[in-house]
Amino acid sequence: MRRIGVLVSLSVAALVAVTGCSSSGGGGSSSGSSSSGSATRAVVVVSGGGAVSPFTTPTEACTSGLAAGNTDTALREYLLGQGKQVFTAPANMVPGVVTEPDPSSFGAFGDCPPALPANMTITSTEDIDLSGERLTRFLGYLNETYGISEVDLVGHSNGGLYSRAAIRDLKDSGSPITVTSLTTLGTPHQGNVPSRYATGEITLAEACQGDAACEDFDRKWKKYARGAAVSMENTQSYLDGPQGWNARQKGVLDGIPVTLLAGSYFMNEKGAAEDPDIWPFDAIVSKYSGLAEGVPDSVIPHRTCWSAPLTHSIFVSDVAKLDWQTALTWNTDSLARVNAAIDGSATALEQPNRQGCPAAP
Repeated sequence: MRRIGVLVSLSVAALVAVTGCSSSGGGGSSSGSSSSGSATRAVVVVSGGGAVSPFTTPTEACTSGLAAGNTDTALREYLLGQGKQVFTAPANMVPGVVTEPDPSSFGAFGDCPPALPANMTITSTEDIDLSGERLTRFLGYLNETYGISEVDLVGHSNGGLYSRAAIRDLKDSGSPITVTSLTTLGTPHQGNVPSRYATGEITLAEACQGDAACEDFDRKWKKYARGAAVSMENTQSYLDGPQGWNARQKGVLDGIPVTLLAGSYFMNEKGAAEDPDIWPFDAIVSKYSGLAEGVPDSVIPHRTCWSAPLTHSIFVSDVAKLDWQTALTWNTDSLARVNAAIDGSATALEQPNRQGCPAAP
């Protein structure tokens, strides 16, 4: 079985910034129309907890380093190549506008389109719902500035939860924006493993089963993510249960096809059977959580699932000395699944529910 000892060198910076990084390509790709052929429809890529990501458009991106920063670059390039309009939502680890990182840092980006105001920039370490509010304002900006009225949301990691929160806000406010699909990659719909340990929800023994590298990683996560709302909320106790965050989203995703992608690269010694809500996982999020296995159909009414032995992000793959094709945010099959989810969204609700998914709880 694949063990998580390869993660022993994960840096402290990754303990909060647990996002993916993408291709080393440079500037923007040429613009394309959306899969519907409408200039008013666009894909919006939303990065996750701890991310720093620039705002990009179908024709404007960063011209040095990663064209769309952590998480978003490969997704953006692939979907542009499939003829879609793609925008990436800005995200920063602290409240405020996005600033370009040190050029020598992993996943750096520079010479980007002008940063957008703080009130429409996701603060990627704060409360899920507050991040959703900022994403809602960003979507409103796309509507007012670019005439976008239909969006396909693609969320990596906590970006999937931010997207779900924003969909609720759009519906509650009577927004003119229609969400035509939601695709999530490695999203902790029922929490992530290090946060569950850090908050005392599971023990270190349960999280790591004696793996020294895992224990080291989770202890550092607990130390450096202490107090960060995004970590405190990435637990089953916060997200699940009759009064949990998921239950409060009942009705939000009605009429919206959801595609869930999960990574399962890392296994325990005994396989996944002993603790299926923890193992296998992508180094951060379990397959169980990524596929929202315990979230009922009343919350996610129509879903399609896909999983593969992939890691959470290109950063994890890089540190583990794996080919970047092992990352959810980079793998060609994973990107093709995202594209297929968008292309099939018009008829998805006519198809059988739970294709590729575990049985309903």
